[in-house]
Amino acid sequence: MTTTSRTFTVTPPPATVLDYLKDFSHAEEWDPGTVSCTQIGSGPVTVGTQWHNTSKIAGNETELVYTLEEVADDHIVLRGENEQATAVDTITVVPHGTGSEITYHAELEMHGVAKLATPVMKLVFEKLGNDTEDDMVQVLDRLG
Repeated sequence: MTTTSRTFTVTPPPATVLDYLKDFSHAEEWDPGTVSCTQIGSGPVTVGTQWHNTSKIAGNETELVYTLEEVADDHIVLRGENEQATAVDTITVVPHGTGSEITYHAELEMHGVAKLATPVMKLVFEKLGNDTEDDMVQVLDRLG
């Protein structure tokens, strides 16, 4: 399994940040790997809501179905799955002054033959973690 984690601060308060991030269709704005992310079905975003996500990582395009697994006052958990991989993103948001401190923790587990790519994916995942932090800070600070 490959993991990456980043902790950083933004200007909006936690409730604003969590409300924005729980709608995973916004990943198009803050996740540099996301090409498109569309909610499956309609209605409010609640636990169980799913999105069809197309990502391009290291030149390879992949599609996952993400599910909002958990929503709390201080975190959300999103799980993306396809036959080759399972991705779990846990985003914790706590007060920091008048803004928020965010810890973004991502796990990627490759399945089957795709497991052979795990060492390479670790390097790619670290770069993607840095880029995601940069993009997320810019996007979230605009909400404040």
